[in-house]
Amino acid sequence: QDTPAWRTKYALRAGIEGTVNQALDVTGLRRARYRGLPKVRLQHAFSAAAINVVRLDAYWSDQPLRRVRTSRLERLAYRLTA
Repeated sequence: QDTPAWRTKYALRAGIEGTVNQALDVTGLRRARYRGLPKVRLQHAFSAAAINVVRLDAYWSDQPLRRVRTSRLERLAYRLTA
């Protein structure tokens, strides 16, 4: 893990994992909505297009994609106090 070659490979992997995590958060790709491979492929294509639109919007509006993460307990406490 101390070699430069490993670090460049890991940097590539970290970028891909961020994209996959964003896809799971934004579109809920962990479970397919439909049955059948053609419908699932279409859902994945639409999800990829949606992620691209979200990223383009963030790029054009100069707003970063990162957001502050809060735990479920913290969100529940906020809802109860509001």
